[in-house]
Amino acid sequence: MIQDAIELSREALVKPFEGYHKRLPDGRCQAYPDPGSGGHPWTIGWGSTGPEIEPGSVWTEQQAQQALDRELMSKALGVLKLSPGLGTADDRRVAAIISFAYNCGLGNYRISTLRKRVDQEDWEGAAAEILKWNKAAGRVLAGLTRRRQAEAKFLA
Repeated sequence: MIQDAIELSREALVKPFEGYHKRLPDGRCQAYPDPGSGGHPWTIGWGSTGPEIEPGSVWTEQQAQQALDRELMSKALGVLKLSPGLGTADDRRVAAIISFAYNCGLGNYRISTLRKRVDQEDWEGAAAEILKWNKAAGRVLAGLTRRRQAEAKFLA
């Protein structure tokens, strides 16, 4: 069950919206600054961040895939711990929340009204709430708006 939701999240939401950046001619990828801040957190592959990623970091596509899979599993386990009832939800709904947590973090999910709606199994309310998370550094970003719209469709 959870593995299916992780795969759906990875292929339908995370990879398409994160993209594989900055692809080098040999297929590896190089770190790039966060689009919202123009700096930290530095990001690589399909949206991986962390203290080891800094300007000039280069990964193989395999390293990027492994990092993505580890982080998606971590986020899946985290959202299920925060919202145990989500474990019985449709894979599409679980995938949307995993994608959200991958992009916004478990801390933001934990304190959000989105989580309250998920815990209430208010899927229309959850879809409306997720749309509000389309800003970075206080600015609405078109890419985040499109991602939240896709996640909302998975929730409704």
